[in-house]
Formats: sequence, C-alpha cells, structure tokens
Amino acid sequence: MTRLSKALAGEITPEMEQVAANEGVAPEFVRRGVAAGTIVIPRNANRINSAPPGIGAGLRTKVSASVGLHGNNTNTGLEIAKVKAAVAAGADSIMDLSVGGDIDAMRREALAAASTPVGTLPLYQALAEASDKYGTAVKMTAEDLFAVIERQAADGVDFMALHCGTTANVVERAKKEGRIDPLVSYGGSHLIGWMLHNQLENPLYEQYDRVLEIARRYDATISLADGMRPGCLADSLDGAQVEEMVILGELVRRAREAGVQVMVKGPGHVPLDQVEATVALQRSLCRGAPYFVFGPVVTDIAAGHDHISAAIGGALAARAGAGFICYVTAAEHIGLPGVEQVREGVIAARIAAHAADLAKGVRGAQEWDLQLSRARKELDWEKQISLALDPERAKLLRKERSGESATACAMCGKYCAMEVVSRYLGGSKQGC
Repeated sequence: MTRLSKALAGEITPEMEQVAANEGVAPEFVRRGVAAGTIVIPRNANRINSAPPGIGAGLRTKVSASVGLHGNNTNTGLEIAKVKAAVAAGADSIMDLSVGGDIDAMRREALAAASTPVGTLPLYQALAEASDKYGTAVKMTAEDLFAVIERQAADGVDFMALHCGTTANVVERAKKEGRIDPLVSYGGSHLIGWMLHNQLENPLYEQYDRVLEIARRYDATISLADGMRPGCLADSLDGAQVEEMVILGELVRRAREAGVQVMVKGPGHVPLDQVEATVALQRSLCRGAPYFVFGPVVTDIAAGHDHISAAIGGALAARAGAGFICYVTAAEHIGLPGVEQVREGVIAARIAAHAADLAKGVRGAQEWDLQLSRARKELDWEKQISLALDPERAKLLRKERSGESATACAMCGKYCAMEVVSRYLGGSKQGC
C-alpha cells in the first residue's frame, strides 16, 4: 500500500508521526491531510536515508533548491557541494535537474548526500540519452522516456516532475495566444518540440495510467509540471496556462484515485496583482493539491537579483496558499549559480516562506520572532544570532562591526535606543 492508501484506510505511518512532531500538530491532522490530498510526504519506498517533510495545507511553507549537471564538462563534485550547501542552509528538498553528463551517477550521489527528499525531471535524462543514442533528441521514443522514469524511481527518487498536462490541444491554444516568450520551460519546450516534429500526442498524457503505475509501485510522489509556465509578466494567466491547469486538475483526481500522492508545479513570472488570483485558481482547479511555485518572480528586470524578486513573489504566493517554494538564485536568466548563490537563494526563499507563515498563523512561526525580539530587547547578542534564520551571516556581520560597544549595536553604539530607553522602562539586565 502507498502512503496515500494507508492514510485513506485510517493508518498513521511513522512518516506522518514524524511530520506531526516537527510541525507541532496532531498525527491525525497529518493523516487527514494526506488522505484528502492537501498534504504530501514525498518519500520513495526504496529511500532509506531521508527524513521527509510534510508539504501542504496547515504546515510550514517548504523550500526546494535545484542543482544539476549541464553537460559533459560540468563537475559532479561541484553540484554535490551545492546539494550540501543547500541542505545546510535549510532547504527542505533538492531537485536534480541534470541535462547532460553522467546523469545516473549525479542522481545517485545526490540521493546519498541529501537527508531531504530528492526530486528529478526524468524527461531531461530521456532527451539527453536519445540525443546520444540517435543523434537527435526528437527521435526519443515513449519507451525511452518510460524506461528513464522507471530507472529513476527504482533508484529512490522521492518525487518526479512530469509535464503530463501539456497536450496537443494546449499547444494549439498557445500558438494563438501571441505570447512574448512562447516557451520558457526547458522540459516543456523540448517536449512540445518532440510532439510537433513527430506529430504525436504527449506520451505522459496519453499513457498517464502507466505513469501512475510506476509511481504507485515505488510510492513516489508526482509533481505535475506546467509546460506553459509564463516566462514574462505579459504572458501571465493567458489561455494556454489556464487550459493546462484545468487538465492538471483532472490528472490530480486520477492520481489520487490510483493511490499516488500528487502536487502541482506552478508559474515563473507573475505580476504582484495576479499572484493571489493565480494561487486561488490553482487551488480551485487542482482540488487543493499542494502548489509548488517557481518563485514566482514579480518583475522581468531583476537580472542579477532575481532571488530578491522571487522572494517577494514567493511570500505572496505562500500567503495565498502555496505550500512549496522552488528557490531562484541571483544567476537566474544569466548563468549557472555557484555554491554561494545556491546558499543565498535558499535563505531568500526561507525568508519568504517564514514571512508567509507568520501571516497565515502557522504554529510556531510567531513564537520564533517573539523569542528573537525579546533577545534583541535584552541586547543578548549570542541568543539573537542563534535565533536568526541565517546565524552564520548574522555572526559574521556582528563580528565585522562590533567595535564600539560590547552590548549595543555597531550602528548606534553608546546611543543605542534599546539601551537608553530600557533605563527608564525597565526589563533589561543590560540597561544601566
């Protein structure tokens, strides 16, 4: 039985108990969420070294970081260093989005290195292998694609992003939309190119029951990816994106009926005033399935700073109900991120996630802020740093600028407002 099947049968699994303990909620709350499909716990039946989080309604907003090989000259060691940096910075999951090189080795090393769930996008590997085998990716067969899905699931991949809703009808609608940036999803664009070249329907849609059978056998979670992800603000919420979302909602229903956990991957570029509407539409059409949002970035002009743009959009999306944020790094749209940019991207996404959790009243979020505020009032620097979301960064900045006063902040020194006011209002051991 899969985790979803067990939840529907009333069984509370060890993973549900662990999620409940981590979140400070009752195990029955988690079981009901898994049974309803509003919570997923991504853990492959073959995975032994992961502690999976719960993702979805009523739980803390989670953050995912993406890594991966981008050709034969890329370095597996560097990508594994990024995996470790992301996990150390607090990422709740890793996605291996390798498109070239020794993809099998990279995935297996990522699975061994990460204590978090690991996700993949099998189409990337199927395209790369078809290019090597046939001389061109457009000669990939459906059997080639399903062989990769099976192999990755057998290796222990916890969740797989699959463009199952990118159908021939959706592609036809996209042709008529007049988009500024027609296709920005790497997987979606290559899949559509394959469909148009071969004049065939999307095999992931046409043989969706086969996808579900593999996922059910390994208890892997499906992440239904959006091939029509808008790549600029002007293309947000157009007909092709919405039509694909309608199809994804139907695929969510079929996955649940098959006992397979499922979430839905969401848009990339969304104007501020459309973020809430986009999330509300997904929650309605996709039957409350956890929404896995890429950012979203809220302006097209933030090249070099897209982690900031994405944090703004991520906070709004999570506040509106998205449960899972895919980080965006400063290198987005420009190049590949280094280890430090991966770390910064995770921290930015975690700030967005926590800001949303505060607004949603998620258990424990406000208490964390209150504890730090009390430490700040007491000028207890050691405790402030330990409670900071990024203690390493806070400690470094404090050390660089703490020359004038041992108690006050470096900016105000002996004129520290906290220190002066506390002499008159009391409640501070540092005050006088």
